[in-house]
Amino acid sequence: MKTRLIGGLVALVLAVIGTALLVLYVGAADSRAQEGLAPTQVLVVSERVPAGTSTEDLPTFLTTQSLVKSAVAPRALTTLDGQENKITAVDLLPGEQLLTERLVAPEDFAPGTVPVPDGLEEVTILLAPERMLGGRITAGDDVGVYISGELTEEAPDFERLPDEIKGFKQHTNLSLQNVLVTAVQQAAPQTEDSADAEGIAMPSGSAFVTLALNDFDSGRVIFGAEFGSIWFTKESDSSEEADPPVITIPEVLK
Repeated sequence: MKTRLIGGLVALVLAVIGTALLVLYVGAADSRAQEGLAPTQVLVVSERVPAGTSTEDLPTFLTTQSLVKSAVAPRALTTLDGQENKITAVDLLPGEQLLTERLVAPEDFAPGTVPVPDGLEEVTILLAPERMLGGRITAGDDVGVYISGELTEEAPDFERLPDEIKGFKQHTNLSLQNVLVTAVQQAAPQTEDSADAEGIAMPSGSAFVTLALNDFDSGRVIFGAEFGSIWFTKESDSSEEADPPVITIPEVLK
């Protein structure tokens, strides 16, 4: 009898603790959701702005919109204060949020490029047009970087990999999101053989695409280009930031 009573008390205490933890978790989740829905004022392009437009002329092309915080791009501007004596580095299109890297000093203006955010470095890879939206990726775009490859049993730490990957060695993974494209050097699609200013040959329609990344992510992209293959998706201000699983044959056949 005494043992059953103690067991019942322990079960009651655990139930109370579990309920309290659940309430705290739900409350925290609600707070995070409400924070993501908090309205934020940002500058949005209302009509096309040509590259090279001064910030003094920009207000006529802009509107201020109230967006939920989760929809605001990480580098979006809320005001033009502090952006004096700058010009637009690329064409700005209606509906896009005005980002800090879109504005540069006149002496830094190079058509077809955007400046590298502080703390990042640039890395360039060669891509066929179908791997970059048919060649429609341009400087200033944000892209998702998918890296595909094939594992071998000789790979380091192979045994530590998840079983679903070891069983189906070919895989595709969304490795990076919100990656800034700083430059695109594209070969003319009409020619059989094209070369850039340095005389380096590129397949018809392919392009050298330069990305702004930290040193670790630069290494991931270089590894993918050397030993696997890379595919870009173009991301917008409203693109979902998720953590999808590594894609193998079972995921493709679902």
